Amino acid sequence: MISKKAKYAIKALKVLTEEYGKGPVLISYVSAKENIPKKFLEAILLELRNHGILQSQKGKGGGYLLRIDPSRVNLAQVLRVIDGPIAPTPCVSFNFYVKCDDCNDEVTCALKPIMERVRDANLDVYENTTLLTFQKTESNPTKEISIGAENGELAEVSGNRISA
Repeated sequence: MISKKAKYAIKALKVLTEEYGKGPVLISYVSAKENIPKKFLEAILLELRNHGILQSQKGKGGGYLLRIDPSRVNLAQVLRVIDGPIAPTPCVSFNFYVKCDDCNDEVTCALKPIMERVRDANLDVYENTTLLTFQKTESNPTKEISIGAENGELAEVSGNRISA
């Protein structure tokens, strides 16, 4: 489960993606638009800035803006900055590996292969979801992608209409 802090970070980055290329965005604007407590948001944006995802400008006309093109920032990067490890258990983490205290032998552990599959499934979604994904979703909230009935092809579902 992602933390509330991570959820707020994603919401803030969605706003900054919408404003990408238009200049700095005030914290108060992001806070009001996404209903995020301003002090909490300040700490989140500072953390994202310290990790190179955002940049800030001081003074009149200042604020925060994306340092990297939103198509190159994925959810895995954001979640690791804000929440740390993505893996469900420390023994299957790529970046934050720690042997589990209660595990006698990782090789024979029945839980480890399952947790590796959970990690891989989550990573697949997180690494293939960029900040632009949120902008596309917001612009067409009724659009979904699903598996079609014929030959397992993808079908686009928009409102009440289906096209293959």
